[in-house]
Amino acid sequence: MRIGELANETGVNIETIRFYEREGILPAPEREANNYRVYAPTHLRRLRFVRRARDLGFTLDDVRALLSMVDGGDYTCATVKSLGEEHLEDVRAKIADLRRMEEALAEVVACCSGEQTPDCSMLETLFDG
Repeated sequence: MRIGELANETGVNIETIRFYEREGILPAPEREANNYRVYAPTHLRRLRFVRRARDLGFTLDDVRALLSMVDGGDYTCATVKSLGEEHLEDVRAKIADLRRMEEALAEVVACCSGEQTPDCSMLETLFDG
């Protein structure tokens, strides 16, 4: 399949596919005589893996680490789980930060009367900290 078909099958932008190739995340495909890239089912499977990992918030370095385990065949389920648990802790910390931010923002917004005047207590609250 060609790059457009791969993009359609995976929902990954063509430029992102090329980026993944440059970064070594996706192996370079074979080329036809006309220099078009030709992707194999293994590219499709790998790109779906990358897309799913990215959708779950794994960084490119995490994706590389996971793929290197698969590529080298030198991994255990415990190693993979450990990486997943670390990522889960990071996600939970971000959620906690977002909740604190939400509470603080709600307080700041509540200070504002919303009237049609140039005086806004919300702006003053932001200046005063």
